[in-house]
Amino acid sequence: MFKYKISMLFILIIFICTFTFVKANDYEPILIGKIIYIDPGHGGIDPGAIYKELKESEINLSISNKIKTELEKYGAIVYLTRTGNYDLSENNAQNKKRTDLTARARLINESMCDMYISIHLNSDPSPTWYGTQVFYTNKNQENKKIAEIMQKLFKEKLNTKREAKNINNTYLYERINRPGILIEAGFISNPNDRYLLKTEEHQQKIANITTEGIIEYFK
Repeated sequence: MFKYKISMLFILIIFICTFTFVKANDYEPILIGKIIYIDPGHGGIDPGAIYKELKESEINLSISNKIKTELEKYGAIVYLTRTGNYDLSENNAQNKKRTDLTARARLINESMCDMYISIHLNSDPSPTWYGTQVFYTNKNQENKKIAEIMQKLFKEKLNTKREAKNINNTYLYERINRPGILIEAGFISNPNDRYLLKTEEHQQKIANITTEGIIEYFK
């Protein structure tokens, strides 16, 4: 009887260890060695688009932090251009917005990252515009490929009808030579988008889709 109990205890220990091992490896380290730079748009004296008490800069940072958490589960090294409610402008600069954008571009370029993701919210005078949209420049030949992969996933999983769009002559993105894209997560001017963007669940969904797109690109 004693030997039987010992045997059962041994089997139970093996089962627990096996279960723990499986759970610990739910996320394959498929992004090990990849450096991703996340750029939460605006911050500090620049809140971005506003609707009543809702500030774009705060939602951008919240989504960016969620993306960082997801990417790190797969082994990526992730940096953020800002981690709080501040901008990167120089003190006493005549054009604080420009020095802020210049600093963001410099951080991303000097990191030699494998990809950057800039997170923003859209806004329009008409409240009818809605949906997540991805933008890219021709600065790096990989940008279009990343944008198309990401937009396809957003269309499938968020039911947006928007298409990936090429933008050039933008101060920040024309100064970034690393591969990457701008994600406009939704329209703060649209009632439905605005409602969703305030929720942790929707922000997490955007983070999950973005992570999936990054993984698909590197595969």
